Amino acid sequence: MIDTDSGFVTVLSKRAEAAGWLLRTSSGPVPPDQLVAMKLNALLVDPAVLGDEAWRYLDRVCSLLPDLGVVVCTGRSTVAQRVRGLRLGVDDWITKPAHPEEAIARIEAVTRRHRRGRHETESAPVAAGELEIRPDRFQAFVSGESLDLTRREFELLHLLAGTQGQVLERETIYQRVWGYAMAHGDRSVDVFIRKLRQKLEKRSPDWEYIHTHFGVGYRFDPEPSADAVPDTPPAGPTPSQAPLDDQSSQVVHKSFTAA
Repeated sequence: MIDTDSGFVTVLSKRAEAAGWLLRTSSGPVPPDQLVAMKLNALLVDPAVLGDEAWRYLDRVCSLLPDLGVVVCTGRSTVAQRVRGLRLGVDDWITKPAHPEEAIARIEAVTRRHRRGRHETESAPVAAGELEIRPDRFQAFVSGESLDLTRREFELLHLLAGTQGQVLERETIYQRVWGYAMAHGDRSVDVFIRKLRQKLEKRSPDWEYIHTHFGVGYRFDPEPSADAVPDTPPAGPTPSQAPLDDQSSQVVHKSFTAA
């Protein structure tokens, strides 16, 4: 909750605590990357607190966290402002003074909608190269054989596969998988990428899945491996393999066609 209305914050905090929620409050804008690390279900924000950067901030938050329920709770506003906010990605707009029970109910409704959509998306199998990624089982399979991934390895693979073709920075990967900001010098992402690659290469050696962008991060984009050898026979004998006589030619021909 980003708001400076102390009375409203106090009352809503008590209602949230009674409902079993963990409510975090701030009197100023929280950097969007920190919001990612918090793994929030919803954000209640008064744009008046954000000043001239309000629209840019809302746009950034809604773009970076599409699964986050965003509810604006502010004073008098125009139709144009409300429409602009909703088109940016805000899920609901409440006008102050607002009853805490209504605010709680609207947050619950927004969170339910996002959870339903997220569950439907996350539970669907994902096909990538020779992989079948099964979120319902927290595993990935190649021809029915499991990669035997740990929970963290699966979360890493699922994140990368869900952003196929995009380059994800190491810091972003760490925040989304580990759940908090990455400390300077932490190599956990690189270590887990290496473990994941080893398991992928073991089960699916003819495909490359994770590509390194040095100094930036990683991209998931399944491609046939450059080392993969086509499993097709040559069209015919090379000059060095030409038959010495008609009899050998017939034998070679018969054995080839029989195969």
